[in-house]
Amino acid sequence: MKLLKRIFLTLLVLSLLTGAAASWWVLRPLPLAKPTVDVSIAPQTPVRGIAQTAVESGIAVQPELLYALFRLSGQSRKLRAGSYEITEGNTALDVLRKLTRGEESLKAVTLIDGWTFRQFRAALDKAEGLKHDTRQLSDSELMEKLGLPDVAPEGRFFPDTYTYGKGTSELHVMQRAANAMVKQLAAAWGQRASGLQVKTQEQALILASIIEKETGRESDRTTISRVFHNRLAIDMPLQTDPTVIYGLGESFDGNLRRVDLRTDHPWNTYTRKGLPITPIAMPGRNALLAAVQPADSRALYFVARGDGTSEFSATLDAHNAAVNRFQRRAASRPETP
Repeated sequence: MKLLKRIFLTLLVLSLLTGAAASWWVLRPLPLAKPTVDVSIAPQTPVRGIAQTAVESGIAVQPELLYALFRLSGQSRKLRAGSYEITEGNTALDVLRKLTRGEESLKAVTLIDGWTFRQFRAALDKAEGLKHDTRQLSDSELMEKLGLPDVAPEGRFFPDTYTYGKGTSELHVMQRAANAMVKQLAAAWGQRASGLQVKTQEQALILASIIEKETGRESDRTTISRVFHNRLAIDMPLQTDPTVIYGLGESFDGNLRRVDLRTDHPWNTYTRKGLPITPIAMPGRNALLAAVQPADSRALYFVARGDGTSEFSATLDAHNAAVNRFQRRAASRPETP
């Protein structure tokens, strides 16, 4: 009887000591190979594999210890794939919490209102942590992978800030931006005014892209929209420089010449009436709304004042006077914008 009691007390002491040691290990800062360790867990990685990946990434402990913690915690089935940042001072318990809560270390890429698709691709190509798996794809191949075959990519992506985990595919970010544009365009179209000259969401998107490139001044956008609606209503060419510049592509050197305005191409709104064949940039939310909610105005012309705002005119004579007043170079450019 005494022997059994002695064995029981010994086991109890050992158990308490083991528990104390385990608690001490779980709560003390982990040794790391460098100040910040990035741990990327692929989907469907088994628990033992997660522990091994964490150690191989730079957490300097035995993988069996992490595996035991994951299993004994009862949280092993809640461990999530993703990219996690482990920093100095983090404990094994911190690691467990991050993996079970999905507290990923996220990066972000920002798409700017008015960017072209070429600028969009360049930004993704430079984005840190993305998986650059679209570099070898042509524009048409990329759009096909996004489920948009035979659709021109320009203007199809909504400018916003998109967060992502390390190793995320560029295609995934593009898909999110494309889906966002579909939703934003539909939302704007649902708030459209009556009597518009744009009859479809596609036409609204094209017009919004022109408005986006014509001005960054919020107060002028709806009036610029009205100018274009007024011109479309009387079958007058839109005569907007950004469409011509877009058609010139990489050959544009920053100086728009008379010959450029006279050289016909599908985006030249001086030589062709109506809207161009595609958007010319990524319009933001305000430009989308401006395209379908134009201001009440009889204006047919506008010219930059030089301070970021525009002067609007209902007649050509008034417009030419405004050009002389604000730009004083009417002789070097056509009379209408």
